[in-house]
Amino acid sequence: MLLRTLLFSCTFFVLISCAPKDDNRYSEVIFKQIQKQTFIYTDTLKLDFYDIKNDPLDKRPLLIVVHGGGFSVGKRDNSTEVNFSRTMAKMGYAVASLSYRLTRRGKATGFGCDCPTQEKIKTIRMSGEDILAALHFIKNKNDQFRVDFDRVVLIGSSAGAEAVVNLAYMRGSDLYWDLNYGDLEFAGVISFAGALLELDNLKAENAIPGMFFHGIKDQLVPYDVAPHHYCPKDAPGYLKLYGSKAIADKLRELDMSYNLGTDPEGTHQWAGIPFSRTDTIASFINDVIIEGQFLQINRTLKATK
Repeated sequence: MLLRTLLFSCTFFVLISCAPKDDNRYSEVIFKQIQKQTFIYTDTLKLDFYDIKNDPLDKRPLLIVVHGGGFSVGKRDNSTEVNFSRTMAKMGYAVASLSYRLTRRGKATGFGCDCPTQEKIKTIRMSGEDILAALHFIKNKNDQFRVDFDRVVLIGSSAGAEAVVNLAYMRGSDLYWDLNYGDLEFAGVISFAGALLELDNLKAENAIPGMFFHGIKDQLVPYDVAPHHYCPKDAPGYLKLYGSKAIADKLRELDMSYNLGTDPEGTHQWAGIPFSRTDTIASFINDVIIEGQFLQINRTLKATK
């Protein structure tokens, strides 16, 4: 009897010691078994949903991942998006990587200086409509997804970053007033080389924590305040944008948490590099959004580190 008790105790100890520790959840990789499911959320648009297999939690923070590609190329299941989504899911997050309408695909004017300004604005708006549609889809089936809608974080790269920062900070503006936000709220936004259409619309009532990665020498999406693609004023596609620095400066004025990463020599390469910096991103989400810390951070980035 004593031997049987000892064996049971040892087995129990091994099982407990091998189990992931909840206090490390959201800040580091602690899970191995994750699953990916693909859903059509509207028309032909799909999302890939990543989470832990047999997760005991009823509700998990949701990360929405929106790929880049100039609104003409890119996929929700690019290797960078897949690796990023899988890694974040292994930290305990629920992750949805989205397809959205690539409205500039096949267009002769592309998304540069020949693309008329109003078409650029419409393109960015339409991507926001698709993100909202995906979120409503998840919320309507939340008995299946088990997401904490008080902790939804938008993450985007390049065109996807333009989509998410405008969806977050243009809420209530003349350009975004008719989008179907419903009762959806966002807890934070993370931008890899994105920019905002109007800075004046970023106010205390719609300000949320933001994390930004950007290179000062980005010639496509400005780091501070400049025209999109640095188009001349007489170009059809002239559109003044407010980049990561401008947004972070405004959040500082509003006493809102932010984390601005600046590469003095960086170009638009910072639309892709942050996909490999999951530890830094997880620390921001865990510290600011989950634990509620107030942080205002300016840091210098290097592409090789």
